[in-house]
Amino acid sequence: MPGTEASHENMPMTAVQKFLARACGRDRVEIGEVVYPKPELVIIHDGYVETVHGELAALGYARVRDPKRVVFVTDHEVAYTTQRAVERGRNIRKIAKAWEIGRLFDVGRGGHGHIFPMEAGLVRPGMFLFAYDMHCSNFGAIGALAIGVGAEVSSVLATGSLWTQVPETVRVELTGALPSGAHPRDVGFLLCGGFANGRWNVSHDNRIIEFCGSGLEAFSLASRVALCNSLTEIGVANVLFGSPPPGIDSSGAPDFISDLGAPSAGNIVVDLSTMVPQVALPGGPDLAADLASVEGRHIDHAFIGACGSGMYEDFADAARFVKNRRIADGVRMFIGPGTNEVARRLADDGITQMFVEAGAMVLPPGCGPCAGGIIAPLGPGEVSISTAATNHSGRFGSVDGQCYLGSPLTVAASAVAGCMADPRKFMSP
Repeated sequence: MPGTEASHENMPMTAVQKFLARACGRDRVEIGEVVYPKPELVIIHDGYVETVHGELAALGYARVRDPKRVVFVTDHEVAYTTQRAVERGRNIRKIAKAWEIGRLFDVGRGGHGHIFPMEAGLVRPGMFLFAYDMHCSNFGAIGALAIGVGAEVSSVLATGSLWTQVPETVRVELTGALPSGAHPRDVGFLLCGGFANGRWNVSHDNRIIEFCGSGLEAFSLASRVALCNSLTEIGVANVLFGSPPPGIDSSGAPDFISDLGAPSAGNIVVDLSTMVPQVALPGGPDLAADLASVEGRHIDHAFIGACGSGMYEDFADAARFVKNRRIADGVRMFIGPGTNEVARRLADDGITQMFVEAGAMVLPPGCGPCAGGIIAPLGPGEVSISTAATNHSGRFGSVDGQCYLGSPLTVAASAVAGCMADPRKFMSP
């Protein structure tokens, strides 16, 4: 019918439709459509560089499609603990030189690849990226869209793109304000558990989770990163905030907020004022429960850091619980700053000293034990509470260890108590 095409073009679009349309050089893409977006950056972490190089070399590729858009990051194994790690680092440097990768962030040169690119301005509001690792969802915190493609990153390097199906969007409206002792990671765990148990009768599988609402006004970049990261491992396509947080320069960035009336696969409202501390039980972030259900359980291991809680504010907030206190006997506590810059600020402000005086150990910037327990691992039968990205069996090394997830506040309070502890009970009136 005459006029149908024009009206179709004027239909409201979701944020992800706008991102992918721009990356494809088009005015519009449709939900469910398969497209081939061109990324502004491609990020690959140290654990996969050798593999992707071997795959492309076997196919006859001597270089990648656009080396200026490629970023290599060493963050999983930054403190070489084996000769194999030393060899891997040397090979990564050789591959970067052979492929003419100018952006190599080697050991001690950046930190966690899901954090420092925002800090350094490499990833900016409005950008579209491909990455090897799924936790690139962190970049949604500043209003960028990064899709984790795993092993298919080799196709991106070879051809410059990868087939991508435009996903549906679930909107989560945050209202109210978090009470003292609650944290954005608690919100993330609540959502993970709610999606898994059907609380809202909304499917999250391969969908964009887009946050909006008045409750976001008090959410810093660190708070948004914590929220993005907490949802990544349950099977969502990605996590997005329609606009960057205060303090992030978005000048020149396109408007990627979902239009009024844009299609939605579901709408959820969360009243932040009702939040209480949460944990994710061993096995996955979807196994969320009130902290009260495990309060008092003995712990052997505590860790604050990784890509979901490795920013300055995470440690500054947690330090309140260890200041002038001691880590409980029998508990190994580790802190892992997300980036070199975070480590510097923590040292300059005396926060590192608070942890050290309490008996915690400081790790180099990077993934820490979250990368398979390469460093500071968990032993058989031991119990850990941490801010890691996930807590599946073996995540911290031992398949017989039990890994719980909590907020930085909960982890710090538990490390001092020697057992799962409610941070609200350690706070002054």
